[in-house]
Amino acid sequence: MTSAIVDGLNEGQRAAVTAPPGPVLVLAGPGSGKTRVLTHRIAYLVNELHVPPWRIMAMTFTNKAAREMMHRVEGLLGGRVKGLTMGTFHSICARILRREAERVGLTRDYVIFDTADQRALMKVVITEDLNLDDKRYPPERVLGRISNAKNELIRPDGYRPSDYFDEIVKRAYQYYEARLIANNAVDFDDLLMHTALLFREHHDVLARYQNSVDHVLVDEFQDTNAAQYELLRLLTARSKNIFCVGDEDQSIYRWRGADYRNINRLRRDFPELQTVLLEQNYRSTQVILDAAQAVIDRNTHRTPKRLFTDREGGPKIVLYEAHNEQYEAEFVVEQIALLVKAGEAEPGQCAVMYRTNAQSRALEDAFIRHNLPYRLVGATRFYGRREIKDVLAYLRIIHNPDDSLSLMRVINTPPRGIGDKTIASLQAWAESNGISLFEALTQLSSDPSAGPLDGRARRALGSFAEMLNGWRAISRNMAVGDLLKLVLDETGYLGWLDDGSEQGRERVENVMELVNVAAEAEDLPLQEFLEEVALVSDVDTLTEDVNAPSLMTLHAAKGLEFDVVFLVGLEEGVLPHQRSIEDPDAEQMAEERRLMYVGMTRARKYLYLVYCFRRTVWGESSVNMRSRFIDDIPPELLVPPHAAFPGMPDIGGPPRRMGGPPRVRSSAQMEIDLGESAIRTGMRVLHPKFGEGIVVASRMSGDDQEVSVMFDEAGLKRLMVSFANLTVLDG
Repeated sequence: MTSAIVDGLNEGQRAAVTAPPGPVLVLAGPGSGKTRVLTHRIAYLVNELHVPPWRIMAMTFTNKAAREMMHRVEGLLGGRVKGLTMGTFHSICARILRREAERVGLTRDYVIFDTADQRALMKVVITEDLNLDDKRYPPERVLGRISNAKNELIRPDGYRPSDYFDEIVKRAYQYYEARLIANNAVDFDDLLMHTALLFREHHDVLARYQNSVDHVLVDEFQDTNAAQYELLRLLTARSKNIFCVGDEDQSIYRWRGADYRNINRLRRDFPELQTVLLEQNYRSTQVILDAAQAVIDRNTHRTPKRLFTDREGGPKIVLYEAHNEQYEAEFVVEQIALLVKAGEAEPGQCAVMYRTNAQSRALEDAFIRHNLPYRLVGATRFYGRREIKDVLAYLRIIHNPDDSLSLMRVINTPPRGIGDKTIASLQAWAESNGISLFEALTQLSSDPSAGPLDGRARRALGSFAEMLNGWRAISRNMAVGDLLKLVLDETGYLGWLDDGSEQGRERVENVMELVNVAAEAEDLPLQEFLEEVALVSDVDTLTEDVNAPSLMTLHAAKGLEFDVVFLVGLEEGVLPHQRSIEDPDAEQMAEERRLMYVGMTRARKYLYLVYCFRRTVWGESSVNMRSRFIDDIPPELLVPPHAAFPGMPDIGGPPRRMGGPPRVRSSAQMEIDLGESAIRTGMRVLHPKFGEGIVVASRMSGDDQEVSVMFDEAGLKRLMVSFANLTVLDG
């Protein structure tokens, strides 16, 4: 056996990698080297069992994971990976559907509608097809129910309404599918549903793929939904060679259809299943693992595991109570500054995680207030920016002229004298003749007697059509990067975008970055380039070149790791979320516990658990109980901040509650304000009118000092120290 494939593997990893052919389930705890197991398993199949790479398929959930795995496999096999299928579920299904498009009512040049496209299309369905108010029937909510149906492989005719809103969803689903087909388009869920139903309903197609793929490997198996499981079950029904790596304890995407119970279905459908446990952790300290284990052990219906590491001990976990979300944010910023100054962490190795996106506001405010950079994971993505979507819309029309959504986006962008009335007339004429918008444009440009328009409007539409047809004619023989440059040049888009403002210049820079991306993809056909762009996830766009703390939801944190992790908002009603507290079957609470577990196990060395005495929600400030998950952790694993790291400055305990004794704030507090001053960030002060508060920002203003103080009762106030008559509370 080639030593490079098995040397260095621990006992569990070796058992998984060298398992005999057949169904294998690897239950991999966090940080246990699951990517290593998957890549070494592929190398073992090729090198030791002599399986040709083109007969192996490996499925992941992010492009980033797929790229990393392919890179590692190439290293292990010396580049002998020709024909190996490696990619996300969605990208692999997209490739299959390209080849089998006619079987599902598409043509091979179909486009993939992203979230914004789906929302825009559903708004048309609700307001025009159903003549309903899209505020009463929000597109996002309707799409959510349709997505759930597609994940369960339910077509519009099989949708069974449970209430009146569901009845509207059923009707919307029918119109939505019809409009997708008319646009020769699919959404993300269609990629999975169409492929699974294709295999289920066309036995000749299924047999062809079963005979061409001998081994299927799956990453993050606990996150698969019903459609993905059916796809895997059918694909491996002949060979039985399915190798799944997952962990029930890290299943946190139930809201989008993921079902950890697929692990039990795997055991049912493959009774000869071999199970291997990976319990040795290579990421976190034993203190962090013991605390996380105490939290997750309270969940039932799971395979017991006992995580261990060679990194015995480690710093204890910091538990901190903040007065409110502003104090919470200040504490996080201060602690990051402390750790960086002490040389304990780089800013980019710090992460702040929270349950809901809304919690980021106070944190962002604190970073901005102190002029500190940060990365917001899951915010407006590069490919979601207006200018990027504009340019991609041109490429999508070139590839698929039936994509009327993209056509409508750019028909007058940049402005070319095609107004709303002209567009409405064109749409009406196209619909009355049963043709697409692109066909209507083409007829107008080629036949002077066609259509209802004349004069300037007709000339503008004709000119636009000639441009599109010209690009389409040369697109198959031109690299994507060159095609993109040609589109930008002939439309004058960059000149229109650069309006002289800073924002305009940034938009031009974004478009030029897209040109760079396209140039790097010079070997890809246009359709594959558009697929890759459409299927990029938030985590895929997380760059490593900015040395700044990351802010993210716990859902976005999956698969990441950091030296320092802050879990904030650990209160009843926040984490666990209020919905889970009210859930009668306790399944939502189990998922909240898994979220906490995932967050804790992202930390390599330092872990902070932070909660607030008061939090403002929907404009109302209320007193909260700390999260029940904190109480599951053995007290001996927890310490207050001042006892956390010997030799580091003492920042004091949590802000005092009204009516309690004043707390001392150390003058040795880490400075993240500007200049040397008598009153510093973090000090508690007394104002004769506003009462007690904490200094959250400080700067010199001429010969005076300006401070921002978060008062317990009066809220945030900006004061000049020479006039404020502030008293520092030092005891």
